[in-house]
Amino acid sequence: MLKKITVLVSGLFVAHLAHASGYHFGTQSVTAQSTANSSAAEAADATTIFSNPAGLAKLDSDQITASLNLVAPHIKYSDAKATYRRGGEVQGENSGKITKDVVAAPHIYGAHKINDDVTVGLGVYVPFASSTEYSENSVLRHHLNQLGLTTVAVEPVVSFKINPQHAVGVGAIAQYSTAELRKYADWDATGSVSELVTYEANKKANSQAGQPATFVRVDATGKADGHAKVKGNDWGFGYQLGWLWDINDQTRVGINYRSKVEHNLKGTADWQADGVYVQAAYPTRIGKTIAEGGTGYVPHEKASVKIVTPESLSVHGMYKATDKLNLFGDVTWTRHSRFNRAELVFENEKNIGRGQKSDRTIITPNWRNTYKVAFGGSYQYSEPLQLRAGIAFDQSPVRSASSRLNTLPDGNRIWYSVGAKYQPAKNHIFDVAYSHIHINDTTFSAAASTGNDVDSKGTGSAKFNNYANIVGLQYTYKF
Repeated sequence: MLKKITVLVSGLFVAHLAHASGYHFGTQSVTAQSTANSSAAEAADATTIFSNPAGLAKLDSDQITASLNLVAPHIKYSDAKATYRRGGEVQGENSGKITKDVVAAPHIYGAHKINDDVTVGLGVYVPFASSTEYSENSVLRHHLNQLGLTTVAVEPVVSFKINPQHAVGVGAIAQYSTAELRKYADWDATGSVSELVTYEANKKANSQAGQPATFVRVDATGKADGHAKVKGNDWGFGYQLGWLWDINDQTRVGINYRSKVEHNLKGTADWQADGVYVQAAYPTRIGKTIAEGGTGYVPHEKASVKIVTPESLSVHGMYKATDKLNLFGDVTWTRHSRFNRAELVFENEKNIGRGQKSDRTIITPNWRNTYKVAFGGSYQYSEPLQLRAGIAFDQSPVRSASSRLNTLPDGNRIWYSVGAKYQPAKNHIFDVAYSHIHINDTTFSAAASTGNDVDSKGTGSAKFNNYANIVGLQYTYKF
């Protein structure tokens, strides 16, 4: 039952491909979104807290910025196939859409100038968010069936103007994450249900009512499913460092570093019997601890997993080509290889067959480090109206189909973004943006579990068609 918290893991680790590669949400600023997130050096408003906190020192006034991203993800799977660990094909739906039509993510930022050299700020934003759900009858249900994740970060920041050319900033990051998932398990993966079942456990399929309860042999393939619903939450902490350098009146460059954030995600797992051959047997033979004579899949227990979200390093620049035209660029490296191993620990040991017991399972996605390259520009069309656009290549951390998670059928993507900034008055600024994210079609190919830990899946495969559209709305009020 590894993927029970593979999803808790995928959960905190993944926000999902509707947004950005790996697990990042992808955009926390509509100003930046309109240039495909290439304009971190611009420091146009308080959203610079996320992209480079040194940018606060470049603001000309106190301000509050509120953003809303409306994400329309499209992840559709097809040609799905799966087997039971003991052999035979899993029956059920083999295609469908697994994302919601629209997901909303709000962000808010504020900046206050202490004096000409010191500015403080506070950002509350969504760095991770995901909602993926297969039908309960999907052939891939033993791999993963449903995932929901929300992470909210609170970041106070202080920025210092060292001199007219140089500014630095530092932020303290506090992340609160909640995750929930649904995962099916095959309790006949070792043949224990097929080989030995009481009359009570199989009487729904037996017409010989009234006979004394006896042990009988049955074929429970496909009729021994149970599932778990898992919920968990945790606070994690990190930091951010930024630097901006105005080389001259036309050129600015900057560097931003976001640290890793460690999480010990703790939650509960609730198990329930679904198959006809385990519903009656669950209360007495399955849903108890091993010491009580069961197999360890108790109705309610604790579960936890330790994970580390990765650090990232961005280098960005801005060039004022003319009085009206600005050009932007950004290169971001992310250490996704931190997600190469995750160990899930259950409160109770499970009987996993062949006399073995386990209270944990280990996943090894073997992600790679990635880079993102973005270019964009802005053009001051008129006094109140600025037009903006950008393009970006965002590399996926997934190495191959065999290491891809069916909750994250991630692939390389290209961002196409356009937007506009409208300032009808000195204190009011409106931003809008639209992004289409082209994501490579991907495949999923998973091996069967080894039988050495708490995981009962067989092989699985599927094809995925992926893309996303994002609409951004933002308002800035300058004091």
